[in-house]
Parts: sequence; structure tokens; C-alpha cells
Amino acid sequence: MENCSPTRTHLLFDLDGTIINSFQGITNCVCYALACLGIIVENKNDLLPFIGPPLTYSFKEYYHLNNEQMTLAVAKYRERYAEKGIYENELYPDIDYLLQQLTNHGYTLYIATSKPQIFAEQILEYLHVDKYFTYIGGSDMDGKLQSKADVINDVLSKNGISAHQVWMIGDRKYDVEGAHAVQVPCVGVLYGFGNRKELQACACDVIVEDVNDLKNFFCKKDLSVKNKDVV
Repeated sequence: MENCSPTRTHLLFDLDGTIINSFQGITNCVCYALACLGIIVENKNDLLPFIGPPLTYSFKEYYHLNNEQMTLAVAKYRERYAEKGIYENELYPDIDYLLQQLTNHGYTLYIATSKPQIFAEQILEYLHVDKYFTYIGGSDMDGKLQSKADVINDVLSKNGISAHQVWMIGDRKYDVEGAHAVQVPCVGVLYGFGNRKELQACACDVIVEDVNDLKNFFCKKDLSVKNKDVV
């Protein structure tokens, strides 16, 4: 990815696996949704692939649900998520400090998540970090924003931001591919649900190990790097 310049002062954050550890919230709700279809999940770790992509994709891809079953599964997932799932998430260690430091360094922060926008807003408010974000962008309940690229584009459009002003930060290939689709470079984090092999395979521009490395990368003067691991 070219032109990763220090003029990029707008930061778009993924939510699941980047700001919050959402394993319990997501897997508990997937288990509930599948149980409503008579499918019992023995090991919640088998549901890790659900963290990142849109629900519709995951239910079809991993459980081969037809459209009617998928629609019911999504509805049941959201039913439980609205009641319990939004409270089954936690901030990764030092995320509050990271967001504070980035704000102090003059960055403007946004959320760009495949999670429904209303849930993202409720989670960040519950965890007391919504104050750091100028805009919280997510998918909509009617499925108009199908991909991560759609969500990123929507955030840029609604905030009058051009692609050359932005970095994306995420933990999965969907974040990298979505960012690259709209000509935005991406920083991949290894403390979330992806791994180095996954991020390298989709040509992630920069890969960092932990929250402290992420802070150090953005709080240094020269950000004109590409295809680099920061360790």
C-alpha cells in the first residue's frame, strides 16, 4: 500500500478483537442462535471464525444454513445480544490509555465495525470509552452495508474524510481487505483474533504485537512506512 504518510491523522478502529475482547459475547449468542435451530455447539472455540465477518456470511459458510435458517439465526443472535451480549465484552488491557494518548497527539478516532452500529454504540458507552470517538460506524440491521469496505466507505463519506487521510486498525483479514478496497492502509494487531500468517497473507501494511506497540507506532513522528512488522 502506497502513500502511508504522516498526514493521515484520522484513525478508524475495528471493534471486535481490536478495542474489545468480544469472545464471550459473540460465541454465547451464536450458541443460542444455533440451539434455536437444533444445533448444539460442544466447544465455543469452534466459533472463533464468527468474530470478524458479517453474521450472514458466517452462518452460511460454517453451518451451511439456507436463507430462511440464516435469517432466523441472525434474529435469534441479535435477540440475545441486545439483552445480554453487549455486556459480555471487555476492553483489552491499556486500550483506554491508548485512546487517550492518540487523542492527545491530535488524532481523530472513529469506529468502523461489521457489528450493527447500535450495538457498537451501546458497548462503547457501557465500557466508558465512547467519549474518544468522533463517530461510531457499523453495519445496519437491514443489511445494506454488506462488507467491511462498505462500512469504511460509509464512515469516510459521513465524516467528509478522504482515503489519503486515514489509517485502519484491525485484527483480521477482513479489516485489511476492506481497507485496501478503498485505498486505505491498515495496521494489523496480533492481540486480537487473527494471527501473523493471516495478516501477512493479505498484505497488511504494518503488523504490531500489542497495544503498546500500536501506541508507539502512531505516536512517533515518521509514519511513512509500509509492509513492516513493528516488534
